[in-house]
Amino acid sequence: MSASDPTNDKILRILGRKGRITNQALAGHVGLSPSATLRRVQAMEASGLIRGYRAVIDPDRAGIGFTAYIAVGLNEHTKRAQGAFERAIAIAPEVRECHNVTGSVEYLLRVEARDLAAYKHFHTEVLGMLPQVARLTTYVVMGSPKDERG
Repeated sequence: MSASDPTNDKILRILGRKGRITNQALAGHVGLSPSATLRRVQAMEASGLIRGYRAVIDPDRAGIGFTAYIAVGLNEHTKRAQGAFERAIAIAPEVRECHNVTGSVEYLLRVEARDLAAYKHFHTEVLGMLPQVARLTTYVVMGSPKDERG
């Protein structure tokens, strides 16, 4: 089953916004019977098209008062340097996303911290200590008028 089917596209859009919607309600939105809708969702899950479901956490209530994106440039453009950096980032709880990107830097990180002091500690004591890191540029999030991450 592919996502290029218009009904599957609609199912994916709805599940992307409301992952806890009941199958009955989902079926009503897409105009299929509940059993046909469930078969489609299960097929997309089995194929790996739908990889999972998540809770969207309110950062304020979770005590996250600081979010930033960090562009990371490495000092070596080698597989070994990338692997070492990625292993270090994988265990850093402040890093919520890590993307290998093209352009003037190798990585873009989304970092969440309790406050500026906690971020400074992460920036200095974690990122600043990695031997692979040549340069860091931080972009502080001041607001998120649109955020569709699931």
